[in-house]
Amino acid sequence: MDRWFNRYYEKVFDDLLKQGKVLIIYGPRRVGKTALINKLLEQQSGKTFKGTGDDMELRDVFTSGKLQRISNMFGGYDIVFIDEAQRIPEVGLGLKMLVDHHNIKIVISGSSSLDLTNKVGEPLTGRQVQKILFPLSVLELSEQFGGFGAHQRLEELLIFGGYPEVLNQTINIEKIEYLTLLRDTYLLKDLFETENIRNPSRLLQLLKLLAYQIGNEVSLSELGAGLNLSRQSVERYLYLLEKAFVIQRVGGFSRNLRSEVIKTARYYFWDNGVRNALINNFNPIASRDDVGKLWENFLFIERMKKLAYHRIPANVYFWRTYDKKEIDFVEERDGELYGFEFKWKPKKIKPPALWLETYQNATFEVISPENYLEFVL
Repeated sequence: MDRWFNRYYEKVFDDLLKQGKVLIIYGPRRVGKTALINKLLEQQSGKTFKGTGDDMELRDVFTSGKLQRISNMFGGYDIVFIDEAQRIPEVGLGLKMLVDHHNIKIVISGSSSLDLTNKVGEPLTGRQVQKILFPLSVLELSEQFGGFGAHQRLEELLIFGGYPEVLNQTINIEKIEYLTLLRDTYLLKDLFETENIRNPSRLLQLLKLLAYQIGNEVSLSELGAGLNLSRQSVERYLYLLEKAFVIQRVGGFSRNLRSEVIKTARYYFWDNGVRNALINNFNPIASRDDVGKLWENFLFIERMKKLAYHRIPANVYFWRTYDKKEIDFVEERDGELYGFEFKWKPKKIKPPALWLETYQNATFEVISPENYLEFVL
């Protein structure tokens, strides 16, 4: 794992880790948050406390809500790191006391943004900096191998994804075994523990259905009918899965036309390997009929990594009209609209005339294996 940690947070870590602020690093389970933070803290001067939300003594101190007990535990440290902080009741109030009464730098991590946000949100208002750690990106691979070297691993990334432990394996069967373990053991652990999910198998069934619908609008009613769940239950499950960093929701773009689709959404997975583990398909690209879905999911999440790591503020959507004119990915930033169509096989595609006619500040570009590096780097 030490070979792989996010170089972009390394570059800005000193700026992010500030006195008077709590640095919160979110991200999926097993993505390398602890390894990253430990690596970066080794480069810091001063005395560091490292704890975990599973520590009963740590929980007891925070739950007490007593400044003296909290000060006694942390007062002699320059930096405090708490891993899986969402497991500690009242952690937000305790961290507020530390920030307000001690000259300490604090960093915490969590694998459930919903649970951790609920615990730290109000107490740490104005006292926190939030960052997300994704699975490893083409950005990071390009630093290690150069752009061409990263491109050589393209099929591997499409099939097995970017989890650090997966990329550290050299044998495909070991990659598959790890992703299967991730699917069955770690992926939904936080939801099962904290959200009172009565039918855990339904979550996996729901994810499997979503895995086949990448690039398509999702009907909550149809999903509910297929799973024997109410529409409200499906909506709740999707919300929880998004907060657990398994999937990402994207809405439709509309500003002017009544014919534009805006009431439905599309869902993408944070990692292609997880998506393929859910449907038990790790076949090579040449023998697959879903390469278009793999390509679209890969480009979507790699672009999200780029926007996050380069700190580019943007809104993202898809665009479609009821008469089936569509664009896979729309990025709204700096007062401009950028439309991107994702195609595995390069070919010339005319932009939808309605898109350019309706939005004078819009562009259109096809992203294929020939030119995708510029899109994700």
